[in-house]
Amino acid sequence: MGSNDIPGLTEFLRDYPQMAIRPAATGLLLRGQFAFTASAAPHKPITDSYSLKIEVPPEFPRALPKVTELANKIPRNGFFHVNGHDDSLCLGSPLRLLLNVSKNPTLVGFAETCLVPYLYAISHKLQFGGPFIFKELAHGRPGIHADCVDLLGLKTQSQAACALRMLAMKRRRANKLPCPCGCGKRLGRCRLHHQLNGLRKLTSRAWFRSQLN
Repeated sequence: MGSNDIPGLTEFLRDYPQMAIRPAATGLLLRGQFAFTASAAPHKPITDSYSLKIEVPPEFPRALPKVTELANKIPRNGFFHVNGHDDSLCLGSPLRLLLNVSKNPTLVGFAETCLVPYLYAISHKLQFGGPFIFKELAHGRPGIHADCVDLLGLKTQSQAACALRMLAMKRRRANKLPCPCGCGKRLGRCRLHHQLNGLRKLTSRAWFRSQLN
């Protein structure tokens, strides 16, 4: 897939004209100043900008872009959701982000539903202090499992982990196993299998396997 095949690229460059395409071995690399204006009631509107590198994989929108802030405007002190292992921005639970992008599966959709809300919350915290104005999740597996509990209406993180393992399996195999919700039925006999089938449409089994590591 070339850069011209990335959905919404033209519109993204129009909406964020200080971002530009840079050479990349695979996928698409965007780099530059990302300027935005956003608000979230009851909080004040904020206009701000960040120097960003956005790496868009060839599989987008079935895989998520990786975003890195380049000027260290965002503190790396553990309180601003920057991943310590690769310095990328932790925009939220990967599964939640995929769901957000699925509503508008373009680069503009990713910017509007995933990137701008995160940067707005960062700017608000930098300007006014206090906690994050949006819900915070732990990094890594605990945060992924906690959000999966919320998304699927489950009770425990162990149930969420089981559901994610089933998403990484072939549907026919998973439907024969006991349902993670604890209902006592096979997954294929429980309403949960409809929810899992909806999530399977977002991405590949390989992506779900990657969330188990």
